[in-house]
Amino acid sequence: MAASSPRKRLPAARLIFALLLMSSVLPRDAGAVELGLKLPFSPGDVLPVLPRQVAWPVMNTLHSAVDLLPSFVAAVAPGAPAPAAWKGACFSENEAAIELTPGDRNGTDVGGAVLRLKTASAHSWACMDLYVFATPYRITWDYYFAAREHTLEIKSWEEEAELKYVKEHGISIFLMPSGMLGTLLSLIDVLPLFSNTAWGQHSNLAFLEKHMGASFEKRTQPWVANIRKEDIQSGDFLALSKIRGRWGGFETLEKWVTGAFAGHTSVCLKDEKGDLWVAESGYENEKGEEIIAIVPWDEWWAMALKDESNPQIALLPLHPDVRARFNESAAWEYARSMVGNPYGYHNMIFSWIDTIGDNYPPPLDANLVIFIYLWKA
Repeated sequence: MAASSPRKRLPAARLIFALLLMSSVLPRDAGAVELGLKLPFSPGDVLPVLPRQVAWPVMNTLHSAVDLLPSFVAAVAPGAPAPAAWKGACFSENEAAIELTPGDRNGTDVGGAVLRLKTASAHSWACMDLYVFATPYRITWDYYFAAREHTLEIKSWEEEAELKYVKEHGISIFLMPSGMLGTLLSLIDVLPLFSNTAWGQHSNLAFLEKHMGASFEKRTQPWVANIRKEDIQSGDFLALSKIRGRWGGFETLEKWVTGAFAGHTSVCLKDEKGDLWVAESGYENEKGEEIIAIVPWDEWWAMALKDESNPQIALLPLHPDVRARFNESAAWEYARSMVGNPYGYHNMIFSWIDTIGDNYPPPLDANLVIFIYLWKA
């Protein structure tokens, strides 16, 4: 069969270009309504149907890993004087209300609820809004592409405590600001962060450069320095950074929210016999639990060399003035008192959240973080 002539495809290409141009210059939302106009689609809606060579570079600039984070838009509680209202990514006018319903679960009359959500004034015919609905006891999601009233049924609360929470605080509604397509593209942007490959390493560096404004310069050889145990003293600091693999992806996100460039830190301690130890959190014991531990240097160093994520390790000796004031016996006493305690993710979180709502890198906010904290716990 003969290949199609490029000349025959030209009218279709011109049509797509014309529609894209129209959707870019015509007014949207309220302006479009006033003029009686309804856009068939926005430029972002048609990108997936364009040739991959054209669409993917554009979509990659419109969406990033950060778009995976939902944005809090409302909390809907029963008996509220008015429905909660907000502007969505697709629909400009949205409102929601919740009604409690009678029911029975395992012999307890905790009942359920029906959430009614109205959507209106879509900016195009092809867009949709994706939502996450959450309480400390459940997470569910739904998507809407039609301008009408939608219902989300909760057949039964998990327990009376959830019902009490909803009565006092409501169900939190989070909008995925990039919609279905943008969320999928963002997921594609996030997955490489956890890849233990050169691709994963490049993705982590690119993420930190884009979202933290970090800059990385490749060091000249040699990249490895020989360290003698005899030269390491109590109080010397170890800073570790992983930029590939499972922990590399986690540390990249951790660096982003804390502003730090080290994903893990440890402290060196020497005992009375002159043996060198490393005190750190996150040590995995025989049960698979992450705890605080004091590990012999040789064991710690052997684990670091075997680490497939190829961590970058920096040894930072104490300044002579600080070393003169360092209380070695007090450091040992405190370290031994903490051995065996759990890692303490919650303490780590609150080490950088020291205000109610001011320390979050956009698009994080207090509403989202509190649910991350509850779900993690």
